[in-house]
Amino acid sequence: MRELTYPFDGELILKKSKKLKRALLESRTDFLEKRIAVLGGSTTHDIIRILELFLLEQGIRPVFYESEYAQYWQDAMFDNPLLSDFAPELIFIHTSNRNIANYPMPGDTKGQVDELFTEQYEHFRVMWDKLADTYHCPVIQNNFEYPFYRLLGNQEAVYVQGRISFINRLNEAFYQYAREHESFFIHDINYLSASYGLDRWSDPLYWHMYKYACCMQAIPDFAHNLSNIIKSIFGKNKKALALDLDNTLWSGIVGDDGPENLEIGQETPMGQVYAEFQNYLKAQKDIGVMLTVNSKNEEENALAGLNHPEGILKPEDFILIKANWEPKSHNIAQIAQELAILPDSLVFVDDNPAEREIVEMQIPGAAVPAVGTPEQYIRILDHSGFFEVTKLSEDDRKRNEMYRANIERKKQQAQFGDYQEYLRSLEMRGTIRPFEPLYTARIAQLSNKSNQFNLTTRRYTQGEIENFAADDAYITRYGKLVDRFGDNGVVSVVIGRRDENQSILHIELWLMSCRVLKRDMEYAMMDSVVEACQACGIETIMGYYYPTAKNAMVKDFYGTMGFEKTEETDTGVTIWRFTVPADYALKNTVITVEK
Repeated sequence: MRELTYPFDGELILKKSKKLKRALLESRTDFLEKRIAVLGGSTTHDIIRILELFLLEQGIRPVFYESEYAQYWQDAMFDNPLLSDFAPELIFIHTSNRNIANYPMPGDTKGQVDELFTEQYEHFRVMWDKLADTYHCPVIQNNFEYPFYRLLGNQEAVYVQGRISFINRLNEAFYQYAREHESFFIHDINYLSASYGLDRWSDPLYWHMYKYACCMQAIPDFAHNLSNIIKSIFGKNKKALALDLDNTLWSGIVGDDGPENLEIGQETPMGQVYAEFQNYLKAQKDIGVMLTVNSKNEEENALAGLNHPEGILKPEDFILIKANWEPKSHNIAQIAQELAILPDSLVFVDDNPAEREIVEMQIPGAAVPAVGTPEQYIRILDHSGFFEVTKLSEDDRKRNEMYRANIERKKQQAQFGDYQEYLRSLEMRGTIRPFEPLYTARIAQLSNKSNQFNLTTRRYTQGEIENFAADDAYITRYGKLVDRFGDNGVVSVVIGRRDENQSILHIELWLMSCRVLKRDMEYAMMDSVVEACQACGIETIMGYYYPTAKNAMVKDFYGTMGFEKTEETDTGVTIWRFTVPADYALKNTVITVEK
């Protein structure tokens, strides 16, 4: 929805929120429903109202619990039965510098300031610990924005008695806590208020009249920024950039002007703008964003432009280069297919509004930001939050390398007439084991991101994954896959729950990354699950398929694994049974599995 795409008109969103909500609810049915508790140190109703819009736009339908005004600490610490019954799947703590109970005074000693700091930090730390122990779900905490005045002027951040100095110390302590706790995240309103404009953000009128921690007009920016964290936690990030070339990565048209006349590099102001943008895009690779090209160009010219000596991005930085005269919407669909991701995982960046319009109309769900003029490209992409980082795993950092290796595998496949011969040529080695602490973050990430090969599409937090690993009632397996082209990382997950009689295993989650489709990893996982069942006397495995708009590819998966369909509902839900044999024959014949 364009009204909710950055840069947006915040006042329009505030004014038309009911109309926008109706349109969003009518636009789709495949929402991911999540229970979100908002514990506020100030008025939160309008934040919730606008946050709901941005989450609906991201495909998340929230159900909210809202604390009474300024009761965030009491709700967290004193076992409110309403909050307990709500059983939140995510908790957001909305506090601001207005909730700092005691600031240093100009005459305080350093020791007195240290005592105040410890008291204020402990107020929050004990609350976070209590929430983690009670609810085992992600917690998002605002940091503190700067005050709207400086009693000590430019020395406010220098003297330990200064409020800015005090806030900086608290913020750093919050960040350290976040570094040490996997499911705790900071909502950076200090940056957001500076970006918005601190004088406008902190207009005292809105605090004294309405107890808003920021001005009313800033609420859409606040809610949008917060929604980016929430959708990232729940696996709704985009995965790849599809980039135009001419007047997007450089100034000029390479086919007409020649690569030598393109404006890129340090020689001109505009060349510097494009070089900075390319630097920004190249850095995206380090957080796992896949780079592709989607350009109307001869491939020879496109490569010549990318090999410009002053350019930052080179051909090898891109997994795929689509430089041709096909419609760009067609190229987007091809890029998604070749990367084995959904088209709505892509962000299309093009300076031409006509091309953006076509892609937006033809590829539903793909992000098509109005990037503006070249000097605005970075700000608009960055503030849009398409690739919000909440977890940065080794798999994320290697994603471009992994997908490029997949392209090489496909090239290798074309050389073989026999598919099994091709699989054996990959020299695949798998590791399949019960969940281990080293991989719980990645397993949780996969459960929230995998949509196509996902039988039940259940989503779990890292805390829940850790609980499954420690619970003897569950059989868990993760699968890693390495071949001669590279390490694919953790690519498959199975979670099964034993019934009370210990004789039946109910598969609650079975998923696999689409980058290893048709590599027989599913057979290796099945072998491991059956082996675990045999070891503990489980006689029957029950599998469940819940259809979504994205997982039709696995509707008959259990049948291929040897299960018998026992039930099918009018909505397409199917239930399957597998009787564990004493003489089970291994299904995997091409992957060497380490246990």
